[in-house]
Amino acid sequence: MNLSDFYFELPEELIAQYPLTERTASRLLCLDGKTGELDDLLFTDLPELLNPGDLLVFNNTRVIPARLFGQKSTGGKLEVLIERVLDDESFLAQIKASKSPKAGTILTLGTDKGTGFQVIMLERQDDLFLLKLLKNNPECGDQQSIFNLLELFGHIPLPPYVERADEESDQQRYQTVYAKEKGAVAAPTAGLHFDQLLLDSVKAKGVNLAWVTLHVGAGTFQPVRVDNILEHKMHSEYVDVPIATVDIIKQTHAQGKRVIAVGTTAMRSLESAAVFGSKVGEIEEYHDDTDIFIYPGYEFKTVDAMITNFHLPESTLMMLISAFAGLDNVKKAYQYAVEKKYRFFSYGDAMYISPHKVRALRK
Repeated sequence: MNLSDFYFELPEELIAQYPLTERTASRLLCLDGKTGELDDLLFTDLPELLNPGDLLVFNNTRVIPARLFGQKSTGGKLEVLIERVLDDESFLAQIKASKSPKAGTILTLGTDKGTGFQVIMLERQDDLFLLKLLKNNPECGDQQSIFNLLELFGHIPLPPYVERADEESDQQRYQTVYAKEKGAVAAPTAGLHFDQLLLDSVKAKGVNLAWVTLHVGAGTFQPVRVDNILEHKMHSEYVDVPIATVDIIKQTHAQGKRVIAVGTTAMRSLESAAVFGSKVGEIEEYHDDTDIFIYPGYEFKTVDAMITNFHLPESTLMMLISAFAGLDNVKKAYQYAVEKKYRFFSYGDAMYISPHKVRALRK
């Protein structure tokens, strides 16, 4: 299967640069994966698509202010995008600079917001750099942890297709209302459409809610660089699927109800917990990294429907939804969305997708 199979033309003006005033004001394109039928709705219509006893599974990761601007000791400017916080003192990051720093180089980060803080570059790990906080930053007071320093000096890491600097409003809007576990450097964007009122509405209908955590990494925006997608190597991200979520998923299926993933990250979390556990095909609690790559031909093991945003051409997320709903159906839906001027990507509109192939029931 070739990368070009997942290409589509997208007018630049359809890429949403700002969110709508109200979270729930987005449009919702419904795609029936069996028939290819499309239906134009509003996101506020979502409760009408759900049945009592269904289960919505959300990713409760919290976006951190992971973009930092700074300089080398030589004065050269640089930009750092954190990929993963390892502990209170160290993290892996991408670095944009005229020349990549060598091991032992001292960098001062956050200089656009004050005196900043210092880190040392310990080593390079493929395309990433291992950085460690230096504790000689008296101007930071007792804020001597990565997360605290990011709150002081970091920027919200808006995706590269949002062609503007982050603004104060992004601190709230590029974050789900239920965000809890710090660690993501990109938002689980399907969840951005929910406000508390809508969450209360689906619960009042008898729909259950459950949570997973997948700390979305910057690698989610990296392009696929091979023509044969089977040669693509996925980036790794940390996933936590707790036993409480596993239990309610099993109860939901036992009652003949549906498990609905809110976003591709929730989908990847649940499928990872069913693929990488001790019993392949049966979901178990899971607390580890995942590099699961879902593309057409994949047999889904846990999820019965999904909510998602519109994704980039030739991206692994486009491949995932094509596996779920069928490539031809997805390409027709995206062409329709372009014609109807839906808003694309992180701050754009949403889709509700049922699968082209019913998940196999496992005894």
